Amino acid sequence: MRLEGKVAFITGAARGQGRTHAIRLAEEGADIIAVDICAPVPSVPYAMATEEDLNQTVKEVEARGRNIVARVGDVRTRDQLAQALAAGIEEFGRLDIVCANAGVMPMHETYLAEAWVDGLDIDLLGVHNTLAVSFPHLGEGASIIVTGSTAGMIPGLTDNPALGFGGAAYTWSKRTIANYVEVLALHLAPKFIRINGIHPTNCNTPLLHHDITYQAFRPDLENPTREDAIPAFTMMQAMPVPYIEPEDMSAMVAFLASDDSRYVTGQNLRVDAGSMLKSGIPIGASTTVR
Repeated sequence: MRLEGKVAFITGAARGQGRTHAIRLAEEGADIIAVDICAPVPSVPYAMATEEDLNQTVKEVEARGRNIVARVGDVRTRDQLAQALAAGIEEFGRLDIVCANAGVMPMHETYLAEAWVDGLDIDLLGVHNTLAVSFPHLGEGASIIVTGSTAGMIPGLTDNPALGFGGAAYTWSKRTIANYVEVLALHLAPKFIRINGIHPTNCNTPLLHHDITYQAFRPDLENPTREDAIPAFTMMQAMPVPYIEPEDMSAMVAFLASDDSRYVTGQNLRVDAGSMLKSGIPIGASTTVR
């Protein structure tokens, strides 16, 4: 119950890491303001979350004895985020924790650079919009947690033509987030407001599990399956696991949201099973890509 009496705003909360963040923070005593687009994005090659998924997050939080305000909203549209947050503030009267978690991997295109536009608008601008609507409600002791990716820390990924516009948008956005965190942390610190980035390796969510990802990891096969991709996934980590679970990220979120991390700010923290140790970056070198 490290977060008893606190309120957390979480984007992308209908499933995946967003849902497990909501559950874990509720278990720690927080009430939740949840938002998710709950609609398709044409350039994204896997099914997006639905309103039924968001309703399930509501049930999971309420089953843990906490309250939740959930709204459908698109992080690309600041007004929608502001309306969702306002509904939560009206209900709970405060905001202590922000989890800018929503993200996609766009890989389809019907026009030139559609995936690039959607990737930046959701993965980067969506983070900024989330913080923009949150800042007026944050006070001393607040914690902001931004979801990046180790993909943004590995040199050369944005140059890989196999990833296309969408892969470049995803990795460049996550790379930029790491710098975004450091700059904001310096300016928020005098207010005793913290901001940190969390950077997962492969994570067991729908963003990882679809045919295009499997093909990228197993180009030697015509129609690779999840089982075909698992050995290639496993090669990425120093620990012999194909991916981490969303609950592993939520454990880090709970720590960063709590007063246990009251002097931790401006950090880009990897939950990667040692994947960056296998990336060719020298041990001891900074993994924040500038």
